[in-house]
Amino acid sequence: QVQLVQSGGGLAQAGGSLRLSCAASGRTISSYHLGWFRQALGKEREFVAAISASELRVYADSVKGRFTISRENTKNTVYLQMDSLKPEDTGVYYCAAQRTFVPNSNNYGYWGQGTQVTVSS
Repeated sequence: QVQLVQSGGGLAQAGGSLRLSCAASGRTISSYHLGWFRQALGKEREFVAAISASELRVYADSVKGRFTISRENTKNTVYLQMDSLKPEDTGVYYCAAQRTFVPNSNNYGYWGQGTQVTVSS
């Protein structure tokens, strides 16, 4: 089993930056593919970014060029660096892990607890 614990997030102004972290325990995540999702109030959860075990990166069009996903296997951690934030980036962000790389899918077996990101205009 893999447990994912998130940290980071909070409040930022438009144009600002935040970084989310997601630390795994239970197993090493080097062979897992990792993703970030978000859910705004009253909306469905949406894909944000994913990184494969071989560090192939995939981004949603809405965050491309502004967000960067990275992983540090020695720390069993995945990050989401969020720059040039917009109010529409507001939501609860979730990290997730999967064994087969299908980035924008529900095929994630493990999820973090979620962390709130609020961007003010």
